[in-house]
Amino acid sequence: MRANLKKARQDLGKTQQAMADELNITLVYYQKIEAGERTGDFTIWDKLEDITGIHQRVLRECQSTNHDLKANQ
Repeated sequence: MRANLKKARQDLGKTQQAMADELNITLVYYQKIEAGERTGDFTIWDKLEDITGIHQRVLRECQSTNHDLKANQ
């Protein structure tokens, strides 16, 4: 999961749908980006950086979940 992206969105008081609308992508596609299941292209990350004011390298960071840890054991 991209916890930094999720936190940035929540700190702005935006829903996932609002972010998807600003990015001109579908809600499902945005959800997959935030979940770390899709990478998204450079234009999306450039826009996310502009919207949040946070460098995209920070937003892109994925944190492991308990599910990921179990799969690697």
